[in-house]
Amino acid sequence: MSDPFSTIAQMKVDQQELPFRQWGGARKGSGRKRRSARPNVPHRLRQGFRKGALHVTLRMRREVWNLRTHRCLRALRSAFAHGCERFGFRLVEFSVQRNHVHCIVEAPDAETLGRAMKGLEVRMARALNKLMHRTGPVFADRYHAHLLTSPRQAANAVRYVLENWSIHAERNGEPRPSGVDPYCSAVSHDCGPPLVAEARWWMLRVGAQRRAELALAA
Repeated sequence: MSDPFSTIAQMKVDQQELPFRQWGGARKGSGRKRRSARPNVPHRLRQGFRKGALHVTLRMRREVWNLRTHRCLRALRSAFAHGCERFGFRLVEFSVQRNHVHCIVEAPDAETLGRAMKGLEVRMARALNKLMHRTGPVFADRYHAHLLTSPRQAANAVRYVLENWSIHAERNGEPRPSGVDPYCSAVSHDCGPPLVAEARWWMLRVGAQRRAELALAA
């Protein structure tokens, strides 16, 4: 007959040797993984300015259709026409790419920029959702705004926006397209209301133009 005390002692030893799971706590690599390597726009107070020229980028969610189609451009044209000049804000140039839109804008201050961009985003989202027969968010993140503080920056930004299709083609190893991008503001839009507004302040109206002319002459 086995000793009951030795059996109990052996059970205690066996229990102590069981590995315990370590749940919770901060661990390297823990937490929800990002779906994209692109960082989100930080949710902090935007930079203040007065009578600023800015390069604004709007990025779409994955489920939104390719924007570089005639039907999507028609939807966006309506949004641009109704939102290109409001509250002292002006949409001066734009370029529609597959999953994002680049804009060159003028705004009197950060608060006005926020109001005008919110209105423009609402118009764009409604137009695209109506086209796609869906509801819900269209934009993947807050808009990104870069303040242009010199004529050189402004000229480079305008060139980047209007030639963005060529830049993407080169990145993808494709032949560089020629001519004017049909999905940007540089193409002629003779029929219908204007999609962009003329620049009124020195940075885009004079400074960027002079810098571009000097670059061509060099």
